[in-house]
Amino acid sequence: MIKLDGTDTKKKLGANAILGVSLACARAGASASGKDLVSYLAELAGTKPKMPRLFFNVLNGGKHADSKLAVQELMIVPKFSKASKNIQAASEVYHSLKNILHSTYGAGATNVGDEGGFALEKLHKVEDALKLLQKAISKAGYKGKVDLAMDCAASEFYANGKYIMDGKKLSSKELLKYYDSLIKKFGIISIEDPFNEEDFESFSFLKNVQVVGDDLTVTNPERIEVAIREKSCTCLLLKVNQIGTLTESLESFNLATKAGWKVMVSHRSGETTDTFIADLALALGCGQLKAGAPCRGERTAKYNQLLRLEQSGY
Repeated sequence: MIKLDGTDTKKKLGANAILGVSLACARAGASASGKDLVSYLAELAGTKPKMPRLFFNVLNGGKHADSKLAVQELMIVPKFSKASKNIQAASEVYHSLKNILHSTYGAGATNVGDEGGFALEKLHKVEDALKLLQKAISKAGYKGKVDLAMDCAASEFYANGKYIMDGKKLSSKELLKYYDSLIKKFGIISIEDPFNEEDFESFSFLKNVQVVGDDLTVTNPERIEVAIREKSCTCLLLKVNQIGTLTESLESFNLATKAGWKVMVSHRSGETTDTFIADLALALGCGQLKAGAPCRGERTAKYNQLLRLEQSGY
């Protein structure tokens, strides 16, 4: 299909059409070989299946919400060994957060954004958002059992050489210092796209946290190679519907892992109820999956699939 299309951006046949056929072929291959999809994908990739750690986006900002919160996603990351317990913990923290937001900010505070996280107009500062998450975790009874993570999507609040964060204009160095303070204060374990998507160098300066490349790398082997050379990241965000085929996704996965990076399989903001990425994350044994809040059918479909896979013996 890549050869038949013949363009760098798959504009002739269309990336969505190519992707649909690519994933259908993978499912057909699994069926024809008498294997379940996880086993078949693991065989293709040469990997050992492992249940991924789950990153739940429970507060939405940036372009994914009608709010003044600069960063795009604030995530909770339960640290239990079983997927079922992590999903339970995330759901309970999510509902704890809902109650806190409703009592603190009133009507309209529990509307949700593109990925099922709460998106409230009155929440402006990142520190205030992180404090709310800490409070929700504690009230749900999970203090010390749930980590925090962020997807900044910094290109969205970057303009004319400055980053607009919490109402202030910050240089790359000032923003780096701000991130360092958040890491120390809130124990953040992972930050995605902390700087502008063309600033490979600034990415490399962020330490003491997992640095995830998404807008920077776009699951594209050529950009991944640049990021590896520049030491920009320590983790690749892997989106099959960003690059367009399973073949290229596995190529990107191999590039990242050979460089010593971790890999986080991810959904998109415009998702369907298809569960392929849940099987893929488990099959690759990459250890991480980002699929949104424990809310909305296109998000919970992935978590329900992981529950089924866990019950089947994975």
